[in-house]
This record gives sequence, C-alpha cells and structure tokens, in this order.
Amino acid sequence: MSKRINSTPKQDGYRMPGEFEEHSKTWMIWPERTDNWRNGARPAQQAFAEVAKAISKYEEVVMCVSKNKYINALDMLPAGIKVVEMENDDSWMRDSGPTFVINNEGKVRANDWEFNAWGGEVDGLYFPWDKDDEVPKKVCELENIDTYRTDGFVLEGGSIHVDGEGTLIATEACLLSEGRNPSMSKKEIEDKLKEHLNIEKVIWLKNGIYLDETNEHVDNIIHYCAPGVVALAWTDDETDPQYKFSKEAYDVLINTADAKGRKLKVYKLHIPNTVVITKEESEGVDSVDGTLPREEGDRQAASYANFYIANGVIIYPTFNDPKYDKLAEEVLKEIFPDREIVGVYAREIILGGGNIHCITQQQPKGLK
Repeated sequence: MSKRINSTPKQDGYRMPGEFEEHSKTWMIWPERTDNWRNGARPAQQAFAEVAKAISKYEEVVMCVSKNKYINALDMLPAGIKVVEMENDDSWMRDSGPTFVINNEGKVRANDWEFNAWGGEVDGLYFPWDKDDEVPKKVCELENIDTYRTDGFVLEGGSIHVDGEGTLIATEACLLSEGRNPSMSKKEIEDKLKEHLNIEKVIWLKNGIYLDETNEHVDNIIHYCAPGVVALAWTDDETDPQYKFSKEAYDVLINTADAKGRKLKVYKLHIPNTVVITKEESEGVDSVDGTLPREEGDRQAASYANFYIANGVIIYPTFNDPKYDKLAEEVLKEIFPDREIVGVYAREIILGGGNIHCITQQQPKGLK
C-alpha cells in the first residue's frame, strides 16, 4: 500500500534520475476530450497508440484510460501494452503524473506535485483539473510506491529537466508565471526543487518555444541527453521569434557550468518548418467555455527536442517535413550512437498542445 511521506526526497536520500537512466516502464494516458482533440480524439488516439507501440518494443508501457474509453483503448492498442482504468481530465502524463525519485538502494518513491492545468484560474488551459491532480496518487497506489505531496506548490514534469547528478534546467517564463506559485520568490522555488529532486544547481533559461501554451515548458526547448550533454531546439532564421529565444538559451547553456563544474555540450536540433492549424483541424474540435480554443492559423510550438528517451531507444516526433525530420534524425544519431532512433508522426499530438515527451512519464528501474 502506498503512503504519504511527510518529509522530502532530499532529507531521505532520494534523487530524480536522468531520463537516460534505466526505466522499469513508461506511463501514458489515453486522449479523449473533444474540446482539445479533433474528430472525437480518434486521430490523436491513433498517434498515441503509435507512440505506445514504439516504446513497448523496448520497455513496458502502461496506458491509463477512463472508464468510458477503456474498451476503445483495448481495441486500438497492440497486445502487450497494459491498460488500466483511471479517471483523468486530459492525457498529459508528463505533467499531471508523478515524478519518480530513487535512492542508492534502488528504492523508488515519487513526487506528487499539485497540478492546476498550467495556470489555474489565471491562465489554465482547461477546467476542472481535479481528476488530473489525483493521477500521481493512483499511479503510485498501483505500484505500491510512497509519495511526497507538495500541497501549495504547483509544478508539472515537463517544466523540469535533470541530469541525475545535481543539475536542473528550467525556464523562468514557466516556473515564475503568475498562475503557478505567485507568492514564492525565485529562490524559494529553487529551494523547493532542491528539496524534492535532490539537486544542487538550477540553470535558468528565460524562454522556451515561441507560443508554447504551457508558459514555455523547458522540455520543448531542451532535453538532457546525458550528464553534461543537452539538445537545444534551434532555428537559423533570425526573423523567426524563436531565434531570440533559442539564441539566449544557447548563450546561457554554453557559458554556465553544471553542479559538477562541467561546461555543457550543446547540440542544436533545428525546429521544423512552421506548423499551423488548418481550417479542417480547427473545425474538428468542440468549442467549450474554459478550454483553450484551437483556431485556424494558430502556430504550433513544434520542436524535435520534445523526444522521449526509453531503454535503448529515442522516440522522436516527425512532422512530414522533408528537410528537418531527417536532420533531426541525423543529430539524434550523433548524440545517441548506442540507441535506436525511431520517428513517430506527431502532428495530431502537437495539435493538442504538446508532443511525445509530454505524453510519457518514465518510472526508473529500482527495487521499489
């Protein structure tokens, strides 16, 4: 039985491992809300199924599904993917799910962050979000993993990237946003991260990906690939608003030492050509008060940095971009010579506001 621990991971000797460390499984949530996903969420479900299928060749995948869509998910998912019933508000397991931590003995616990749909009543993306806020507790109950609940402190898993050796990267645009922890100073937020992830240093980037509706989550602009190694979303087009964001991030990353005193090696992952919502795609989404609308012509925050590292493989998003899909594959092969590089067409996922990293959450290998 899972229980709530009234201390912090740092006090108890637990740390958040890097995503590139070994996993026991990957957690996902099945998409269904028709005010975010077009055409009854069927195209998104097909994309999620492809991501789950790709990961499942390398590690276990558990798909959490609401009661109403349980049979639907069983029908669409390949054999071997575990399907469990779990109520939810939307399908962003990276953000609403638990952030696991591990100790030197291989025992696993998890942070149960307070979740408010990326901004609550200030600029949250949907209402209500109470089912999503219960997802970490339910996941950890299934796994018999104890949790650290952060009542009064809002965070999403996509807003942090760690190297597992004491360094965390985040964006000011997100973590200092008014809709999350407005009563806390930057230092107080840093101190909270240090206690719950057992890190020593936070590297702050100013911005993330242009027009990212999560207030510019860090996992859309950079990805920790190994200790001291980072992939950065980039553009060579100096007229693109993203250029300023990426250039500022690049300058910070190459001029900042990590917690171990290392200078970071930064690989550039050029963003795809601009992805915008079509009239057909916009009209396929139900209009509901309290949910961010999907309007024709809206630019999407498409980025190849939003890939997922699983055991032995990189699952990265593709956009049918003849130039930059291939370039991303080549860069990822250079970064990860010992892993398979697998692309999954992800337009339907980006249309919902995120990408492959956003819909996955790794559980580290441990002894529980």
